[in-house]
Amino acid sequence: MSALSPRPGWILAAPVIFLILWSAGFSVAKIALAHAQPLTVLALRYGLTLLVLLPLALVLRPAFPRGRALVDVAVVGVLIQVVYFGLCYVAFKAGASAGTVAVIVCLQPILTALLAPHWSGERIGRRAWAGLVLGLGGAVLAVLGRASVSIESPFGLACAAVALLGITFGTLYEKRSGGGGHPVAVNLVQYAAALAFCLPAALLTEETAIAWTPGFLGAMAYLVLGNSLLAMSLLLAMIRRGQVSRVASLFYLVPPLSALIAWPLLGEAVPPLTWAGMGLAAAGVALVARR
Repeated sequence: MSALSPRPGWILAAPVIFLILWSAGFSVAKIALAHAQPLTVLALRYGLTLLVLLPLALVLRPAFPRGRALVDVAVVGVLIQVVYFGLCYVAFKAGASAGTVAVIVCLQPILTALLAPHWSGERIGRRAWAGLVLGLGGAVLAVLGRASVSIESPFGLACAAVALLGITFGTLYEKRSGGGGHPVAVNLVQYAAALAFCLPAALLTEETAIAWTPGFLGAMAYLVLGNSLLAMSLLLAMIRRGQVSRVASLFYLVPPLSALIAWPLLGEAVPPLTWAGMGLAAAGVALVARR
């Protein structure tokens, strides 16, 4: 598609839909983690996702990646689904506060901008850097408005730091490898690779008992359909069609939007400082995204 070709309508709405689905996933994950251990939740989530995708693959018969392309797709799946999600969940269970984890993960757009010129050849202009710094300030304000950031667990802090590397290198690797492929085939490969890591780890390290309550079942349904299928497909599509630094800047809006969603879902109030941070983060993202 040439630079002058109009972008399809779905890609224009993709950032908004992605942000809502991705941000809501944090509150929903907290509900799921109250009923099972983190790696058990992820193994179940990825297993159920594969059960949804397999019938689609049998009907649609999409072309699957082969050779190096197959390895690239699997690597992206492990980096995002295992390293990022897995270690974020473990960090919460280890005692790290949501504020601490959110601040660390919010460094992703800055880290992506630093690495993008070397990994994908992107040039980050002054306006984009200004937007990245502005967005970081807004995200930190939003987090500080909810709770004080403290280091309750050194192990949880370390998990969050490695999770940051997982989502950063996952998005950069996706852009560098060229992406592409049918979304059903790509998702099948990625979640199969993630399940191959999470299931043995859960069986070896966790008590895999699950409290099968209506709340847990609803949370898992959302994590499978909203996060694993829709949100991830939108994220990969946006990375392939745009600059990875612009896509990464969207993650500045995740902490404030998560706080907003947690208000009705978990009963967590949204203080004025969080509203201010939300506006500042949105201004930063708009500056980065502006062409």
